Amino acid sequence: MSRFIVRRLLSTIPTLFVIVTLSFFLIRLAPGGPFAREKKVPPEILENLMKAYHMDEPLVKQYLRYVGGVLKLDLGPSFKYKDQTVNKLLGVTFPVSLTLGIISLAAATFLGTLVGIISALKQNKWQDYAAMSVAVLGISIPLFVVGPILMLVFALWLKWLPTSGWITSRAGLATLVLPVITLMLPPFAYIARLSRGSIIEVIRSDYVRTARAKGLSEKVVIAKHVLKGALLPVVTYLGPAFAGIVTGSVVVEKIFDIPGIGKIFVQSAFNRDYTLIMGDVILYSVILISANFIVDILYGILDPRISYK
Repeated sequence: MSRFIVRRLLSTIPTLFVIVTLSFFLIRLAPGGPFAREKKVPPEILENLMKAYHMDEPLVKQYLRYVGGVLKLDLGPSFKYKDQTVNKLLGVTFPVSLTLGIISLAAATFLGTLVGIISALKQNKWQDYAAMSVAVLGISIPLFVVGPILMLVFALWLKWLPTSGWITSRAGLATLVLPVITLMLPPFAYIARLSRGSIIEVIRSDYVRTARAKGLSEKVVIAKHVLKGALLPVVTYLGPAFAGIVTGSVVVEKIFDIPGIGKIFVQSAFNRDYTLIMGDVILYSVILISANFIVDILYGILDPRISYK
């Protein structure tokens, strides 16, 4: 296992290098630039700006300069946010998105697995139909519809919860409820369907029938024999789901006015803020690679048949 971990860690280096290289040159090929304005910038001001941000240098030299900064964990200055570095902007906004994402995914995993277990054990009964109907709704209804509806009902009509804000505001933890429910719905629905299908398949396997024949109680059979193998598809889904839910919560953050990474990610794309876009891409890539790496480790723990020799 230790050799596998070392190999996987080393394999992330060329992966990140390719991502940084492709992203750097593709962004530069896009039309427009960070200093483009509706009103034309005077040539002397534009020249000074290009020089200040080393944009007047050959593209290869800019690339080498940027890679050198990344190796030192310096993502450079923002082209649009005055006197702000990309490290500082991400350092302020990313913990917010990370907190929201972890809570949402944890809730989705727990509730989705629970609903999947109930649905599988009560297959073709009303509990199964009700659970899968909720799952279909979670997949089908977009977040930009769910969010405003929850806000309308629970914040404006019933006045139980705040309409927007973050836990640092006066409302405190109550501000988490609506965005967490909104953000967790799609992964909850997928996890419920995945766990249901996988549990049904595992329940019919030979080793589960053997466990029951030995006289083990149904709770022990489900907890120790069924779930361990049935959760593998769920674990596989959690890797990209975690990366997506942390960095892809743009709509939810916009609806509930949450100061997360989604806002500056969209803003950087509109502003052609090259360094901020690159910082977002690198951060997303690191999260995705790390999540998949953890999934590979969990695979070996959950399924002893998997060998990493």
